[in-house]
Amino acid sequence: MPSRLNPYLSFDGDARQAMEFYKEVFGGTLTLSTFGEFGRPDAAEADKIMHGMLETPAGFTLMGADTPPGMEYTPGSAFAVSLSGDDAAELRGYWEKLSADASVSVPLEKQMWGDVFGMCTDRFGVPWMVDITEAPANG
Repeated sequence: MPSRLNPYLSFDGDARQAMEFYKEVFGGTLTLSTFGEFGRPDAAEADKIMHGMLETPAGFTLMGADTPPGMEYTPGSAFAVSLSGDDAAELRGYWEKLSADASVSVPLEKQMWGDVFGMCTDRFGVPWMVDITEAPANG
């Protein structure tokens, strides 16, 4: 999978409705994963969206999620730019440059869903997310 750059939107508890709306607008395939599916089945936010991804026939990719517990939702700044793919060297190179002189909120490391992921806000105030997926095994 080549590396790609796309917007990542944050929502205040209505990510499912918003992502389903965007699917109606753009068409395509919508994948939604909840906090409950990733280790928090009994938590109040278990049915909230931890990660959503819409891939459209036009080649657009739009990602979004509900704001995680403990993080503040601020309307108007509820976005990040997401870099994702399976080229670890390329994506780590981007991370090193973007996170230099940045505020790192999540260090680039293995996460509970299996990917290597990090979040930072660069020196210009732009929030970035880098997600390195495991390359599929050959065979």
